[in-house]
Amino acid sequence: MISAQKILNTLNEIKEITKLELALFQINGKLVATTMKVDARLEKVVSDFAVSEAKQQIYMSYQFYKIDIEHSTEYVLVTDGFAENSFVIGQMAVCQIRTLILSKAEGYDRNNFIQNVLLGNLLTVDLYGRAKRLHIEAKPRVTFVIDTGNKNTDTVMECVKNLSDLKSGDFVTSVDEHSVVLVKDVSYIEKDGMEAELEGIASSLVDNLHMEAMVKVRVGYGNVVVQIPDIAQSYQEAKMALEVGKVFYAGMDTISYGKLGIGRLIYQLPMSLCDMFIKEVFGDTTPDILEDEEAMSTIQKFFENNLNISETARQLYVHRNTLVYRLERIEKAIGLDIRSFDDAMTFRIAIMVLAHMKDTRN
Repeated sequence: MISAQKILNTLNEIKEITKLELALFQINGKLVATTMKVDARLEKVVSDFAVSEAKQQIYMSYQFYKIDIEHSTEYVLVTDGFAENSFVIGQMAVCQIRTLILSKAEGYDRNNFIQNVLLGNLLTVDLYGRAKRLHIEAKPRVTFVIDTGNKNTDTVMECVKNLSDLKSGDFVTSVDEHSVVLVKDVSYIEKDGMEAELEGIASSLVDNLHMEAMVKVRVGYGNVVVQIPDIAQSYQEAKMALEVGKVFYAGMDTISYGKLGIGRLIYQLPMSLCDMFIKEVFGDTTPDILEDEEAMSTIQKFFENNLNISETARQLYVHRNTLVYRLERIEKAIGLDIRSFDDAMTFRIAIMVLAHMKDTRN
C-alpha cells in the first residue's frame, strides 16, 4: 500500500502548479491526505458521491472526482478553488494519482511474485501467467543471498535497492528475518567473463554494505538460470553455498555454489558414514594435534602451496629442515604423511568431515 506521505507529496506538487487545494479520500469518507483544512461535512458528501452513478460532482466550491483502480472506485479526489479549465486539471490530477497508486501496487505485486517464485509456491501455469501480466521476461539471472546475521535487515535491503548498478530486471526482496535476496539480471555479462563478474558483484555487495550500512555480511550465490521457475533453484543453491561455506570456508565473505567442490558432497553425508570414515582414519580417538594452532596453521600453509616444502618454509619464515621436522612430528601424531598426495587428501577430507560433524551436532 502506498504511504499517505507520498500521496501528500504528489498533492502538494499539483497544488504548486495549479494553485488548487486538493484532498484525497477513501470511498468511506476517510481522509488520506490533504493540502487544505477539510470541512467536516465533506466526509458524508464523499461517501455518498462514491456510491452514486456520477463520475464527478460539484458541492459548494469543491469538485469531486472518482479514482477507479481496475474498474472499481477506490478513492475520491476533491479540489477546492477556481481556475481556468479546472475540470481538465482535476482529470489530470486523477490520472497522476491513479498512475502513482497503480505503480506502487504493481511494485508490490512484483515483489510478492518473486517471493513466491523463490519459495516455489506457484504452479508453473500460474507462474507464467503472472509473469506475463507483470512484464517479467525470461532472461539469464543469478540469485544472491545476503546473510545479515539477524542485524539491520531492513537497512541492508534499502542499501541494496539504492545501488547504482541495479537494473529494471533486478529484484530485491526478503523471505526470512536474517537475509536479503538479490535476483540479478546478468544478460549483459559475456559468458566467458561470467564467473569473474559474479564474484565482483558479490564482493561489491560485501564492501558497500560494510561501508554504508556498517553491517558485516556474507554473500552466497547460485548458478545462472534463464527460465523464471529456475530462479528457485538458484536461490536454493545460494543458500547452500552460505551453509556449506560457514562450515568449510569460514574465512570467506563470498562463496559461489559452483565453487563448493568436495565441501558440497561432505555436507550431504549422513553422520553414520562420517563416524565410520573418521574411525578408519584416526581410530577411536582424534589426535590432540588437531587442536594445536601452530601445527594446523603449518598444515594449511603446506596445502596452500601444493605440498611444496621450500615455498611453505619461505612463507612461514622458517628453515626448510625446521619445516621437515614439524611435518614428521605431525605424521607421528596423525598417522598420515601429508607430504604424499594420497595421505594429504585423506587428511584434508577428514578435517572437513570433522568440521561437518561438529556443525551438525551443535
